[in-house]
Amino acid sequence: MADGLSAARPLIGVTTSEVRFAESIDQTPQADPPRREMALGLTYLRAIETAGGLPVVMPPLELEAVEPLLDRLTGICLSGGPDLDPETYAERPHPELGPIEPDLDRFELELARRADDRGLPILAICRGAQALNVARGGSLHQHLPDRPGVTLEHRQRMGGDKIAHEVTIAAGSQLSRLMGLREAAVNSFHHQGVHRIGHGLRAVAWSPDGVIEGLEAPARDFVVGVQWHAESMVGRREQAALFRGLVDASMRFEAHDVGSRAA
Repeated sequence: MADGLSAARPLIGVTTSEVRFAESIDQTPQADPPRREMALGLTYLRAIETAGGLPVVMPPLELEAVEPLLDRLTGICLSGGPDLDPETYAERPHPELGPIEPDLDRFELELARRADDRGLPILAICRGAQALNVARGGSLHQHLPDRPGVTLEHRQRMGGDKIAHEVTIAAGSQLSRLMGLREAAVNSFHHQGVHRIGHGLRAVAWSPDGVIEGLEAPARDFVVGVQWHAESMVGRREQAALFRGLVDASMRFEAHDVGSRAA
């Protein structure tokens, strides 16, 4: 980074994986013509900016663009979105599988793998946590209501700033240190969840009915995934701490990267 502002505020990429069709939105006379569009909640960007980072929205590109894109970033946030294509973890579709976007999945999973290989800090939210798990060879429960023992409604009808349930966080985990808690109140907007845990990851948070709600990679400085939408709850200190953790780790990564090049 060339100037002091850039050096002080790490550049963090945020994935976009939700497709919307403008035909389903009322168009004003001044609007662009209807077309297929990408969507990303501004809450992700504001959470990263408030934490001290510079967020950059990453649209799905050709796979050849992944490396040049990552060359410019010091951290990534894998955002929420639609169900992952079960072919990405070698399973057949469940009857309750929602709409999928296989081309977007390929880009996001490749991005996650290559960012992981570089040691880039990663904060993964909801679908992003599932993508992180699949990128490391894990699998998903495609429809949690079919899983034995699931008793909670994991897809709430209330707004994202409302609490759905508590999660228990493992003692000594990076997640518990970041949040400063062993129990946290969270929202819930998913019907899928982590099944087989990916290589090098460990479960560190659970809902009361045993669904995995948090993952991390102990061997890495910062690879953390949460099943809830923390970006919608950053008014709570413990949720905002996840984004501060990503920004701090991105600054460490940038400092190490600059030092390595100088050497």
